[in-house]
Amino acid sequence: MRRLRKVKIVATLGPASSDYDTIRALFEAGADVFRLNMSHGDHSEIGERHRIIREIEKDTGRPIGILADLQGPKLRVGVFDGDSAELEEGQAFRLDLDDTPGDSTRVQLPHKEIFEALEPGSSLLVNDGKIRLRVEECGPDHALTSVVVGGTISNRKGVNVPDVVLPLAALSEKDRKDLEFVCRLGVDWLALSFVQRPADVAEARELAQGRAAILSKIEKPAAVKAFDEILAVSDGIMVARGDLGVELPVQNVPPIQKRLVRKCRAAAKPVIVATQMLESMIESPVPTRAEVSDVAAAIYEGTDAVMLSAESAAGSYPIEAVQTMDAVAREVESDPTYLDVIAASRGGPKQSVADGIVSAAREIAETADIKVICSFSQSGKTALLVARERPKVPIIALTSMMGTARRLCLTWGLHCVKVPEVDRFKSAVIAAARAARGEGFADPTDQLVVTAGVPFGQSGTTNILRVAPCDERLILPSDPE
Repeated sequence: MRRLRKVKIVATLGPASSDYDTIRALFEAGADVFRLNMSHGDHSEIGERHRIIREIEKDTGRPIGILADLQGPKLRVGVFDGDSAELEEGQAFRLDLDDTPGDSTRVQLPHKEIFEALEPGSSLLVNDGKIRLRVEECGPDHALTSVVVGGTISNRKGVNVPDVVLPLAALSEKDRKDLEFVCRLGVDWLALSFVQRPADVAEARELAQGRAAILSKIEKPAAVKAFDEILAVSDGIMVARGDLGVELPVQNVPPIQKRLVRKCRAAAKPVIVATQMLESMIESPVPTRAEVSDVAAAIYEGTDAVMLSAESAAGSYPIEAVQTMDAVAREVESDPTYLDVIAASRGGPKQSVADGIVSAAREIAETADIKVICSFSQSGKTALLVARERPKVPIIALTSMMGTARRLCLTWGLHCVKVPEVDRFKSAVIAAARAARGEGFADPTDQLVVTAGVPFGQSGTTNILRVAPCDERLILPSDPE
């Protein structure tokens, strides 16, 4: 099953997409990676969805990536007498540790870590920023605030603290249990919420012990400030525009998105643009024009993947949402302007032998009559480097490791194929020729470019390139090993 686009689609599973038929229909419509949201559903439900995905993978013969999205610590106010209260602009409002039901003058905030970090002038945002409070005076167990934006505040609404780094770990006790559960299941990616610093990523990596790749969600201003350091220790990035748009002025989010996508591309690490991409399709069979433009803008930026959340998890039109995203991607990528934009944003000169190999592979493929680039990669690094070049021709990522094939499903342009293990370059060329024909990318009369690292099985050794015929009968016995 060959996709007719380079950008990947991540679809979240949920109540609207939890059975075999629906999940398979989502895959056939274009979903490349499925997201399991650990904020919704118990372990038995998550386990069943994972089982169904692997069954579909077996039935279709195509690797499918699975991303488990950890909830992260949830900061919420307590409860109110009467379930809610009205706050007016300019009034005083107190937050404290007292669990007595609140009213229009005070409420519990059961997170002493927040009080420890607050300073006069800090902002507190409640209910996705609909209520805005400014700290006037604070102590270890309370904060006296003034209401900047009022409205109705109700039980257990979420709290955001945008302008301080909170002394909270990115992993709650629930997250630790969920992480171990999904790693034992065999997910391919762990999405880490509430990332503020590189140490948060290091903690998750230590717990995962190599069983899944770590994808950091950028949803807090502190993460934007420390992005270069967070990117260096992450395997991938999600630009989570929901909380980011709450904690920062909304006009800041588009340029931040562009900068982060470009930095991920330069680092050869996959990046997902997420949140509210086709939000109206939760209830409507067609998206708004603005949503289509938003998806298209992310694709023009060269993002690796675009993501559906509630649209595919709880909406009335999950399959139509994936089909729409697929159609938008195909249309954008057929636009000559897209090729110009991608080429212009490819980046500057590279430093290593591997950089030179993959850059040459792209130039040869685009200059000569080459149908496909075939990249052998055990760890995935060689394929990631080829994808970073954003070549015009298709890329087949060949690996003997199913885990690598599944993880690479998230990366721009990679058609992942599991092949038998090879120990000689000639064998790799033959396997590449067979895959290119078998997967419908080339005919026996065509040529392909093969990249690999020799000796095989050693990560980070991308050091060889060859132009070869797609008919392995033309690969002579005297050809180099």
